[in-house]
Amino acid sequence: MQKRRGFTLVELLVVIAIIGILVGLLLPAVQAAREAARRAQCMNNVRQIGLALTNYESAYKRFPSGWVDWKQTTKPGWSMSQAILPFMEQTNLSNRLDTHFSIDSIVNRPFLETVIPTFICPSDPAPSIFEIAEDSGLDEDGGQNIDIGNKLFRIAKSNYVGVFGTLEIDDVPYRGDGVFFGNSFIRMRDMTDGVSNTIIFGERGSRLGGSLWHGYISEASGASARFLGTTDHVPNSPIGHFDDFSSYHTGGTHFVNGDCSTKYLSNSIDLEVYQALATRAGGEVPKSVD
Repeated sequence: MQKRRGFTLVELLVVIAIIGILVGLLLPAVQAAREAARRAQCMNNVRQIGLALTNYESAYKRFPSGWVDWKQTTKPGWSMSQAILPFMEQTNLSNRLDTHFSIDSIVNRPFLETVIPTFICPSDPAPSIFEIAEDSGLDEDGGQNIDIGNKLFRIAKSNYVGVFGTLEIDDVPYRGDGVFFGNSFIRMRDMTDGVSNTIIFGERGSRLGGSLWHGYISEASGASARFLGTTDHVPNSPIGHFDDFSSYHTGGTHFVNGDCSTKYLSNSIDLEVYQALATRAGGEVPKSVD
């Protein structure tokens, strides 16, 4: 009589255990590879924004204003991100926006939810469209999500904001020491610290609320910080102010310099060095960012 051959129960359990171990080893590697790809895409997004800004400067002999503010009334409020749309293959959208009217006016409402892929970091898990909250008058520096509260409307997010500098935006909205602020008129030659030593745009995650590409929406909480950032704290600071730069990447955040080169600044960067990079004409002696 021919004997049947097969796995014993012990052998089967051993095989299952080995497969489980292999899957356990492989999964982190797959996740790391995917994050590396997302990080590379994010870095490319930042570079494309830098190229668009420098092309704008080349065409108009100046960078776009942080936001356009007629007679310092916060209106119409369109930001530098909107100004560079024609330099990002978004001419059709740019032509359809009526920048003579405010961002949330009836004529521009159809475009509030327009998502621009280059403005989205693939590592940010938050939806590309969020509900922006109205200004509650409360302190926005306490680490709380600023979109908790009464909602105004849905709007497309952006994970990249302009560098206002080292100062608090609300204190001196028209006198930032970075490249972008209210009605700013900065030229390449005004960056006397050196274009390769000056960060002009950086990344922000959505943990404390949504940022956007449109510009200044007066009724919204954190209106100016929605598209501008400061270096009051290092990237991903545990203090957690909304106007900080941050990311969902491990250990750092992407920035682009005035010469379109990109930097991945560590969360542990020296604050003095970090703030020196954010000023356009601070006269600081260049130091290592490591």
